[in-house]
Amino acid sequence: MEFFLSILLSGISVGGQYALIAVGYTMVYGILRLINFAHGDVFMVAGLMMVYLSAWLPLYLSVPVVLLLTVALGFIIERVAYKPLRASPRMSVMISAIGVSYLLQNLALYITGGLPQMYPRLPLLSDSVTIGGATTRVVTLVTPFLVLLLVLALTQLIHHTKIGMAMRAVARDFETSQLMGIRINSVISVTFIIGSFLAGVGSMLYFSNYATVIPVSGSMPGLKAFVAAVFGGIGSVPGAVIGAFLIGICETLIKGSDYTVFSDAFTFALLILILAVKPTGLFGERTAQKV
Repeated sequence: MEFFLSILLSGISVGGQYALIAVGYTMVYGILRLINFAHGDVFMVAGLMMVYLSAWLPLYLSVPVVLLLTVALGFIIERVAYKPLRASPRMSVMISAIGVSYLLQNLALYITGGLPQMYPRLPLLSDSVTIGGATTRVVTLVTPFLVLLLVLALTQLIHHTKIGMAMRAVARDFETSQLMGIRINSVISVTFIIGSFLAGVGSMLYFSNYATVIPVSGSMPGLKAFVAAVFGGIGSVPGAVIGAFLIGICETLIKGSDYTVFSDAFTFALLILILAVKPTGLFGERTAQKV
């Protein structure tokens, strides 16, 4: 029972970390119809920035500085790599996203020399705690509540603010929103800023559990978060969160069984199954194509 509780808590924690990345994917897709393949690498860069900044700044300063720099990175990526291609075919923008992903990985490889970097120990989050006889870290307990709080705040922003109304309008009809005077570039920039901020928070939670940061640390979490977004219905924030929690729990349960080598394969097998059975995901809406 203690083992099962430990696995369940870990699965909920991992699912929450995937959720913060998945929300960034689903928001960008909802507005630009673009899969931002560089998003997982923004998550990785946030981890590396914390490693280096914490070496010469106290942690109470490192945390907000890392979040600000992560937000700035997301903003710069959008302005440099995506904005000039706004009128280009979607394939061009997707290739640009893949290029940014490899650029960030190679820059990280150059800076670190390919050596794994140890993530700093964050006070409280890295402490151990015992729940029902199962020993886990405080970050495991904090993650689901923090994720739900952030998603609730995001939902309120989307539905009860002027910028949120503009985001919903652009997601519904890009061209008409532009004709109605909505500042498309500002809306897209805000979307990338929010997604990057959530990725920065997610990196702190994730690397508090998995303390080694390497240039490809964002690849697998990024792919799994993308699967979670598709599973829940890409474009749907609640769907991405629910999909991430389900994938995190299932993945951790498999890792705790005799079939641990199939934990990653399960995620991608689930993606194939969802695309075959319900391409729009659990909460996705079928959209009619205009002729």
